[in-house]
Amino acid sequence: MTRTLVDPHSVPAELRPYLQELVHRTHSVCGPHLVSVIAVGSVALGDYRHGRSDTDVTVVVDGALPGRALPGLATALAHPALPCPAAGLELVVYDEDFAARPSGAAGYLLDLNSGPSLPGKVSLDPAQSSAFWYVIDRSVAHQAGRVLYGSPAREVIAEPARADVLAALRASVREHSTGAGHLADNRVLNGCRSVQFCRTGRWQAKRRAAQAVAASEERFRPLVNAALRSYERPSRTAAAALPTADVRAFLAWVAERVDETAV
Repeated sequence: MTRTLVDPHSVPAELRPYLQELVHRTHSVCGPHLVSVIAVGSVALGDYRHGRSDTDVTVVVDGALPGRALPGLATALAHPALPCPAAGLELVVYDEDFAARPSGAAGYLLDLNSGPSLPGKVSLDPAQSSAFWYVIDRSVAHQAGRVLYGSPAREVIAEPARADVLAALRASVREHSTGAGHLADNRVLNGCRSVQFCRTGRWQAKRRAAQAVAASEERFRPLVNAALRSYERPSRTAAAALPTADVRAFLAWVAERVDETAV
């Protein structure tokens, strides 16, 4: 099987050389044990914003991959050894048997965060991390993941149970309600995405979800529109401050929508 991108035009032009090299290095480390490399997040949902968005990647490997390969993979892919042109790389590696069954657990073999605007993280222990991030990402991957190498996302990543996805959304809203480590505009836009998932059962790009919420919820329209304008700015450092009380009130409303859906 080729080590090049399956469909280079399925990813933004700014990311193609980077993702090409990421696939090449991942294949070099994992060899025949590599099953799939899949773009998730904003790339999968068609809303990548260069300078603002992360690059989210899910890697699936077979159970015969030697454990010692995982630290080597993290070293090979971490910025600046592999310079990341996006705000950051969020890469998660799963064993194919785990990925193929619905689960509400984190379940990863490797979680790597690296990049110019992203705090570094290398974890080989899923107990170190809150499970909700990974449940949501696997749900997005199953619905919309763009294969960069190997088998299609729907063939290798199971859709988590709806109850597990809603529990993950509730945990996500709770995390964003604290505000710690999250930009205000992203807290609002992620809340909009959660609401739209509850309404439709499908994942939408943050900006599309925000436009839908702004159109239907007059009370929150000024806040959501302000978050959209902030998100359009060229970098994370240029993000605008939003009224703290308004953001918290909005996220409390989002939490209520998730709880209603879960009943």
